Amino acid sequence: MSGPSPVKIRVEGLFKEFRTKKGAVSVLEGVDLEVLTGEFVAIVGPSGCGKSTLLNCIAGFEKTTTGTLLIDGAPVTQPSRKRVFVFQETGIFPWLTVSENVGFGLFDRSAKERDGIVAKNVALVGLEGFEKAYPAELSGGMKQRVEFARALAVESDVLFLDEPFGALDAFTRLEMRREIARIWKATGKTCLLVTHDVEEALELADRVAVMTRRPARIAKVVDVNLSRPRDSDDPAFRALKDGIFDFLGVERRV
Repeated sequence: MSGPSPVKIRVEGLFKEFRTKKGAVSVLEGVDLEVLTGEFVAIVGPSGCGKSTLLNCIAGFEKTTTGTLLIDGAPVTQPSRKRVFVFQETGIFPWLTVSENVGFGLFDRSAKERDGIVAKNVALVGLEGFEKAYPAELSGGMKQRVEFARALAVESDVLFLDEPFGALDAFTRLEMRREIARIWKATGKTCLLVTHDVEEALELADRVAVMTRRPARIAKVVDVNLSRPRDSDDPAFRALKDGIFDFLGVERRV
């Protein structure tokens, strides 16, 4: 029997302040979080509480004020190709085809290697047959698939998902939830998702970290011990969702 997965991401006592003309603004105040290798963790909390700021700190795009922030036991000091962001608004290039977008970060590979990696990841996200299409010819969901394929192509071992489905219509958003769950299962990547959608968090994640309002900390971590695929009408699912909503309601009234 294999042992427990090692800790991939460790956050301890993380504080983050922004300097403004009116003085320091405290956004994060003593955040603690652990994410295991291969785990899918979602972060939810009140609007504007600092969820994306926390993600940016972990990815190395924002400097922390104080605290410990480690990935694979090493301090995070800058962004890395091993840790890739997928945003709400796709960052794919409109002048490149699907294949060219997916292979954009593979400049250090031979043409043969690049073609093989692109083909594998285009197939993984279900875009076979669209390799020569340009973004203007794709739906919103297909563009998001290109974004995921490009993130996977550079062989990242952590995916940071910052409201990745927020710009999609309701039907496409549901479809993409199923797709990212399938991709996560197929690749075994460590995933850290920020979302305002509690149902989305519960559908995708192994655990859901609930943040307080600003200055924020993680006040509750919910284990989602439900088999996949998950049914939002399942009483156990609804109970978890109601519990998180109740907790957030208490936090808003403080």
